[in-house]
Amino acid sequence: MKLLLDSYVFEEVKRDKVLSENLEDLRNTLKEASIELDSRPLSKSDLKQFTDSFDFIITENRDIHKISNELGIGDKILLLDEALQIFKVYLTRDRIITPPALKSEPVSNLDYSDPIFDSLKEEYNPEFERWFKKISDKGRNSWVYYRKDGSIGALLIYKFEDESIDNSKPPLPKKKRLKIATLKVTHIGYKIGELFIKMAVDLSVRNGINEIYLTHFTKPPDRLVELISEYGFNKIAIKDNGEDIFVKRLTAKGYEGLKYCSPIEISRIFYPSFYDGDDVKKFVLPILPAYHDRLFTDFPCRQTTLFEHSGEFIVEGNTIKKAYLSHSNIKRIGPGDLILFYRSEDLQAITSVGVVELIHIGINDAEKILQFAGKRTVFSRMEMDKLVEEGPVSVFLFRHHIHFTKPLGLEELIGNGILKAAPQSAMELSTERYIKIRERGGIDGRFTIH
Repeated sequence: MKLLLDSYVFEEVKRDKVLSENLEDLRNTLKEASIELDSRPLSKSDLKQFTDSFDFIITENRDIHKISNELGIGDKILLLDEALQIFKVYLTRDRIITPPALKSEPVSNLDYSDPIFDSLKEEYNPEFERWFKKISDKGRNSWVYYRKDGSIGALLIYKFEDESIDNSKPPLPKKKRLKIATLKVTHIGYKIGELFIKMAVDLSVRNGINEIYLTHFTKPPDRLVELISEYGFNKIAIKDNGEDIFVKRLTAKGYEGLKYCSPIEISRIFYPSFYDGDDVKKFVLPILPAYHDRLFTDFPCRQTTLFEHSGEFIVEGNTIKKAYLSHSNIKRIGPGDLILFYRSEDLQAITSVGVVELIHIGINDAEKILQFAGKRTVFSRMEMDKLVEEGPVSVFLFRHHIHFTKPLGLEELIGNGILKAAPQSAMELSTERYIKIRERGGIDGRFTIH
């Protein structure tokens, strides 16, 4: 396996102690595994050439990450922290290295002098200090990730609103909204920004809110705008102070351009809503409990949900973009199709819905699996080797949208003519059988488009 390290990283680590330690840790990890790490300057024009020559490219250049996503090669371009996470897990002989935990913290407990607030103080001076004190005194809560040195690596502060936004062009009408007051992520390779988006959506759904927004001084290349755009936030107004207002809709009701959107676009723009009409196929995919637990750590029957948890929770599995490895060799599944996960053995029930983004089938090489799924899954090399030994592997890249409020057990599935027996591999559903599952599983009709 060959890796390329963008030499620009050496300038970044001079300004960030944690990043410097992670680089050293990554080098040692790769050296022990005899994995080749080359280093050279990387420009946007070199990207295609180098992705053909190297298995992964490691860079902190956000322009390169953005372009790689546009070219469809984003899974091969890693941040330094992502690379460290992926290869530590991949090369470990044990099952898993525990990912970081988020903590629920009152804002009043946060260190106001933490570097994560520096840019906010600069942008909102002198209002930021007054705002921070006000929400601290009111007991506002936050979700925080602390880095190894005790500094804040990621932060989410939100509030509920039911009012108009008048100090913008154009003004926005009175409506129930969830406002993301602060969303900051620095050098995190654990998809915490993605997790924060998911948390905001989950919280909105639970409270009957169909719109989320945030305000932001955009400065290209902008990491935050890049993140939120991937999940359907669009700039719709500008505040009088120059901030852009980005809004995300959770449903497509009243959206005039819906008929021009593909199923994949609907999945991205209106998440957690998804298209389940006649233009996509539907499949039941069996999954063992151990893998279900790793993919869906927020599944209610498994553990307390994100907002019911009183202390900490593990980030792994709480993201939106996921990968599932299987021996199912079904070639009829394509982008936009739905996969309904059937948890076998213990629960024996259909639990969750995902929208397929991409599938790679017939893989006989663990390193190839890592290339396709490394940024979305946390399998060790030993686990991948075992899967390959058992037969060709298929990699399902998908977006998780919902869990059924009423998981459908095998007895009910058979009794209603949906299945004849427990599925042993991926199997296609007719439209009529899918509709039975949708109706009996308690899917909120607001979030399905057909």
